Amino acid sequence: MLTSRGSLPREDVVLSKPLAVGVVGVGYLGRFHALIYSRHPGVDLVGVVDTDAETASRVAAEAGCAAYTDAEALLGKVDAVSIVVPTTAHLAVTRPFLDGGVHVLLEKPIATTVGEGRDIVDAAERARVILQIGHLERFNAGVMALADRIKQPRFIEAHRMSPFVARATDVDVISDLMIHDIDIVLSLIDAEIAHISAAGTAVLTDHIDIANARLEFSDGAVANVIASRVSREKMRRIRVFEHHRYQSLDFIDQTLDVAYPEHKPGEQWPEIVTERSAVEAVKPLDAEIDAFVQSVISGDPPLVGGPVGLRALEVALQVKERIESAISR
Repeated sequence: MLTSRGSLPREDVVLSKPLAVGVVGVGYLGRFHALIYSRHPGVDLVGVVDTDAETASRVAAEAGCAAYTDAEALLGKVDAVSIVVPTTAHLAVTRPFLDGGVHVLLEKPIATTVGEGRDIVDAAERARVILQIGHLERFNAGVMALADRIKQPRFIEAHRMSPFVARATDVDVISDLMIHDIDIVLSLIDAEIAHISAAGTAVLTDHIDIANARLEFSDGAVANVIASRVSREKMRRIRVFEHHRYQSLDFIDQTLDVAYPEHKPGEQWPEIVTERSAVEAVKPLDAEIDAFVQSVISGDPPLVGGPVGLRALEVALQVKERIESAISR
């Protein structure tokens, strides 16, 4: 079984007392944040916030903490917060906490616009607090194992396909799904983007439901990223081609295939050898939240900090712009 650096909870950094934490927005995903914090040994979950009082009370009862309907009620009570509210509210909800010196785990994408995202990053830097962006797939054990093994990718192909569900239909598939793979690609290729081309269309909603982006980098590397929320079957896969080496990660099965040429005596051409490894599974959200807690305690920069989340947003918005420009012609 493969293991990956940073994918499991750390025990090397501890506080003399638990970290006081709150969660703002306890809908579907925020509820899981609250429950994970409630059982984290280094955390005291002080309270949860939701504009719906019934939701706040229900989750607070599950997690064993106080319930609030006003986010600013947590100010002065917490050292850190998870903010899991609609993206359009990220800046308004996050700024008071950053300005108040509170560390923030902010769900992806960082904001709806680059300007708002930059305001959030600047506020965190002024306050000298931890700002981690919730790009959950970076804490997928398979992705972390793949990242450990990649040296110089030349071509990456990523597919993220899902059947339609009535969730997040107020945003396009780029912000909802593709941004995960954009962020992973940017973490694997150490070069600037030289050119972006993209195509896509709406199918069931008023937003783009299927999209394809080609990212060309200054070092010659290329990434082809496809995302759909109107597919018949679910697929999560990334393939990375390097010089004399190919690796393929299946996010769902958590298997990593590696293929490479092997020369044999007396043979003119090498044989392609394929190896399959199972990745030791961890729960990505548990790992993400634990990494945030450890960053707050230690002061170490988070794996996915504000500038990283901002760069992913910039690229995602450029992809969306290319598609909308093509549609309007």
